[in-house]
Amino acid sequence: MTNFSAQRIFELKKIANKIRQNIISMIFEAGSGHPAGSLGMADIFTALYFEILKHDPKNPDDPDRDRLILSNGHICPVQYASLAHAGYFPVEDLQTLRKFGSGLQGHPHRGFLPGIETTSGPLGCGLSEACGMAWVGKNDNKDWKVYCLMSDAEGQEGNTWEAVMFANKYKLNNLIAVIDRNNIQTDGTVEDVMPLNSLKKKYQAFGWAVAEIDGHNFEEILGAFEEAKDLAVAGPSLIIANTIPGKGVSFMENKFEWHSHKISKEEMEKALTELREEILHG
Repeated sequence: MTNFSAQRIFELKKIANKIRQNIISMIFEAGSGHPAGSLGMADIFTALYFEILKHDPKNPDDPDRDRLILSNGHICPVQYASLAHAGYFPVEDLQTLRKFGSGLQGHPHRGFLPGIETTSGPLGCGLSEACGMAWVGKNDNKDWKVYCLMSDAEGQEGNTWEAVMFANKYKLNNLIAVIDRNNIQTDGTVEDVMPLNSLKKKYQAFGWAVAEIDGHNFEEILGAFEEAKDLAVAGPSLIIANTIPGKGVSFMENKFEWHSHKISKEEMEKALTELREEILHG
């Protein structure tokens, strides 16, 4: 648990709700995208950009900044919306998602937008990239940390586990990974496609410190990040965030079909109504 006031927690919930509204309108305007995972990770991204990360929107290349790597780049709408609300670029630009010539590509592209650390696309590569950055930071005695956001289905790929071993071997205690444990992927549930069983036990067996939380509970989210930052562990840390894909939109929640799906005007209006009512009722 954290020492954040109830008022601050409510403010974070309002930011996350607005980010979810942006995600819906962005994907509707684009005519394609990945709503389920983007909606599900809004609370995690809100906590990172508005409480946890050491970053400066006015100086996005600050050498002392924390690095955030989005491995599952298809959920970039949630990162784009978070960056916009944090002040990296105008919120109005969010409506250019996936448009020709826009910096808001279907996967993050380094150099196209401020605040984007890596270009992503192939799943399963982000943790290796994060390990490389963390290794450099540790060897150069830097204070900044590396945060790597991953999907659970990336655990079905061998290169993820190579990175897990690397992080343990080199005791990268400046690396904090977050797995979005939403249990869905394009073709169905994760357990139906390729069971992962207990990710907590797997990572612990590889020498990682692991916390498992409700990915929509800000007290738990903030507490886990603070513990991962402050705990003098000998190696890397992992936060397993149990989330609801499509969170906040009743007809999307826990349905793998919304992993990648366009949004009709009627669906957009219904989704936005639900989200606005949710924040009005606390």
